[in-house]
Amino acid sequence: MRREEMESKGDETLMMMDAAQMNNQKPQEEFFNVNYLRIYYGKTPLSLSLFLIIITFDLLVQTSQLLLNAGNLFPYSDIHKWLSYGHDGKHPGCDEYYFGRREFSFTLENDVYLRYKSFKNASSIEDAIKSTFPYKIDIGAVYSVDPDKRHAYSQTGTNVFTPVERELVFDIDITDYDDVRYCCSGADVCSKCWPLMTVAIKLIHTSLTDDFGFKHILWVFSGRRGVHCWVCDPKARRMTNEQRSAVAEYFRVYKGNENNARKVALMGYSLHPFLARSYVDFLKGFFEGELQATQSIFSSKDKYDKILGMISDEDIQSELREKWENSGRSSLSEEAISLVRWDQLKNTLQSKKHKAPTLRMCVEEIVFTFTYPRIDLEVSKHMNHLLKAPFCVHPKTGRVCVPIDPNNCDEFDPLAVPTLSQLIEEINSGGSRMDVDDDDDSDRCLLGKSIKFFRSSFLEPLLKSCKEK
Repeated sequence: MRREEMESKGDETLMMMDAAQMNNQKPQEEFFNVNYLRIYYGKTPLSLSLFLIIITFDLLVQTSQLLLNAGNLFPYSDIHKWLSYGHDGKHPGCDEYYFGRREFSFTLENDVYLRYKSFKNASSIEDAIKSTFPYKIDIGAVYSVDPDKRHAYSQTGTNVFTPVERELVFDIDITDYDDVRYCCSGADVCSKCWPLMTVAIKLIHTSLTDDFGFKHILWVFSGRRGVHCWVCDPKARRMTNEQRSAVAEYFRVYKGNENNARKVALMGYSLHPFLARSYVDFLKGFFEGELQATQSIFSSKDKYDKILGMISDEDIQSELREKWENSGRSSLSEEAISLVRWDQLKNTLQSKKHKAPTLRMCVEEIVFTFTYPRIDLEVSKHMNHLLKAPFCVHPKTGRVCVPIDPNNCDEFDPLAVPTLSQLIEEINSGGSRMDVDDDDDSDRCLLGKSIKFFRSSFLEPLLKSCKEK
């Protein structure tokens, strides 16, 4: 069953690789090893009988010791508490079937994709993960009925299987910035272009809290090239698709495509208050400072031609292009040249903006084009979209999808996020049991800081709010 097969069939989805499959598996990259994945998810020593046919006694002993030392690195209990939202059966009014109506999907080896999985409790999802060791785990909506039993309801002729609750989510990918970053492209990311993600986090988080009043917001590194945002307040989870679309459109500024030179059109004579705040507080300083320093976006003809194309007045385009083409060689650095040309562009537009109304917001449009968050709006608009679970491992990089503190996101380094191989090396060299459910041990492991932040800054305030309601 391949990715295009979107639905699973009962217990057949809880598949376990047999010895023959494991013997024929292709060599894994060092940072993402399928056996390391078993250890990360806490594969128990009893499962080692699967390995007897294909590995030597020495390797078996070594793997056994790793498993005994590892405990659970994946925080099953925390994920269950989060997605239960206080429906733990201990308080009046709790819906004991709430968690069981949540959709999960697993992506297994060889791109086997299993959707509409559901689990009654924390132990059942833990058992399922430990028996399938998914390469990726995605979280979906809470449905009106158990997703695993949806076929029984579909035969009744009534449309009872429908999403009823889902976090408001945002997905931002660095690849969508390829036309304005010159250090990397595609899935590659570095310290020069990652600040684009940092600005996106700051801007969107501020708006979600100040403009919409949301309090329980979780930002997560995607594991490779972007960030995910989960807004978990009750009013966010209960939004209709129409309401989600309205929120997504509120953030929509970037409307162009690769065929348009002018990708942002800011209408009117002044910015909307939200955009004005974003421009002053986050975008302008970043554009004129860090972005110019790392990307030098006016330093060469192919770069500045792209920007000149955003100016609607062809005479101004020609004037600036001629000035820059005839400027000759300079002893200035690329950054300095870029800053000089930016000042020249601003001064020229300022002196001639009376010529056409379209020039009034041209400077702001350029800044927004290069720096404003490029959100995948379709992910935010519909309840049935899935999003990668926090703390799962990205199969391309081996990095864990750790939470990001929005108040200190400048300090976040995606290249410093621990990989599977680093976690296993830590376990192997530590000689002590490292279990995320043990607060003392979690302090000493590579994931300790991330898990503590998830618990103290997000989960505990969220669960306290749920109990109060």
